[in-house]
Amino acid sequence: MSTTATTGDVRTRTDVTFQKEVVTRRGARYALAALRIVLGFTFFWAFIDKVFGLGFSTPPERSWINGGSPTAGFLGGSTAPEVNNPFKPMFEFFLSWGVLADIVFMVGLLAIGVALLLGAGLKIAAITGGILVFLMYLAAFPFTRGGTNPIFDSHILQLVGLVILPLTLAGDTWGVGKIWGRRVGDSWLR
Repeated sequence: MSTTATTGDVRTRTDVTFQKEVVTRRGARYALAALRIVLGFTFFWAFIDKVFGLGFSTPPERSWINGGSPTAGFLGGSTAPEVNNPFKPMFEFFLSWGVLADIVFMVGLLAIGVALLLGAGLKIAAITGGILVFLMYLAAFPFTRGGTNPIFDSHILQLVGLVILPLTLAGDTWGVGKIWGRRVGDSWLR
């Protein structure tokens, strides 16, 4: 059963675990915070680049503000006729959503990136981000298109990082995780 304490106008939860209780070494907490920020910026940057076409992964003419489709840009290579991806029908289904697929994908990139950068909502960000990067992993399958490892790629590394962050309460260091935790406790919102 959760309990709350009232301090003036602010209600805080007393059933919350903090990172110092889970990760006792300061250096490890800093490393986890750095991992959270790097992963958060990876999602946030992907959003910014796809919106404005800054020329990194997305050329300006294919940017979202210039009428490009963020999902078609990535999934187009997975659904091309010459590609022998066993998951091709699933990605063709996602592409059939049209603008809705773009909106869901872009809102997901932004929300996951912001949650990780802030250090709040890590459980939800880890689940949704994990699903997203796993689907991107499947979209690149089989890894015959210039990959260096036939089984693992950077998406799996991101997935493992996303699993670690909420388990270690990585939002408490260099983020708003402690403040957020006092509000929501150790619930799914943490």
